[in-house]
Amino acid sequence: MLNWKSTLLFVALVVAQAVAAQQNVLSAYRKAIEKRIQESQADVAVSFLTLDGKTEYFFRADDSFHAASTMKIPVMIELFHQVKERRLRLTDTLTVHNQFHSIVDGSPYELDPKDDSEKDLYEAEGETRELGYLCDLMIAKSSNLATNLLIEKLGVEDIRATVHSLGGDGMRVLRGVEDQKAYDQGLNNTTTARGLQVLLTAIAEGEVVDQDSSRAMVAILEKQTFNEGIPAGLPQGTRVAHKTGEITKIHHDAAIVYAPRPFVLVVLVRGISDQKDSAALIADITKMLYQAVE
Repeated sequence: MLNWKSTLLFVALVVAQAVAAQQNVLSAYRKAIEKRIQESQADVAVSFLTLDGKTEYFFRADDSFHAASTMKIPVMIELFHQVKERRLRLTDTLTVHNQFHSIVDGSPYELDPKDDSEKDLYEAEGETRELGYLCDLMIAKSSNLATNLLIEKLGVEDIRATVHSLGGDGMRVLRGVEDQKAYDQGLNNTTTARGLQVLLTAIAEGEVVDQDSSRAMVAILEKQTFNEGIPAGLPQGTRVAHKTGEITKIHHDAAIVYAPRPFVLVVLVRGISDQKDSAALIADITKMLYQAVE
């Protein structure tokens, strides 16, 4: 009869063998994934982790990219953090306005509705909207105006401090959206694939603020309306909570995927002009990783 020490050793060996087997399966797909990346001639970073902790894959995961709209994830996180601290409520309101101040010199600038994926909020200037509503717009429809209103309310320093507390330092939030003077000086929001993966993993595991807040953030991320990337590489009907980011020659997708073996996947792409091509690349990488672990 096995004693408890022998039992623990046996369990540890079984787990180690299972992990090794999973990594061997993944390695069979690794070459195909990296061949697909090479053929795209783009700069690509990937961070992949199954939530059971048994399988991971990183490709240039610590390279820095312009964050584009993926920086809206830490803005959402900070909103829920301040709500938990009772500094704010999701039902609190903000007056909608379209004048913000550059981090370079404080000069005013406005957002152009033509450059925003959500335009209805601009028609509400002078009216009030609840913080929770603005958060939904920021994530699901990637509203730049909602994002800047929330950043102005929450404070960039507080957003950065919360990201740091979660170990997501690869995500660096400096400013709101469309600050042209800052952009011209290279003062941009940046991220790594690993930084985003750390934040999403913490949300998936209920460790951001608290379990109820994490569940609420997942529900918001599930409302995402831009689904040409990671969701397109998964079996139809797969539950996905994710945030995309798209600007010229930049296309990212960062997701919690509730597959039979749930996982977090972040794919960052730089250098492809046609977003249909970059979306196809993201979907192909997703499909191969899904096949490797399911």
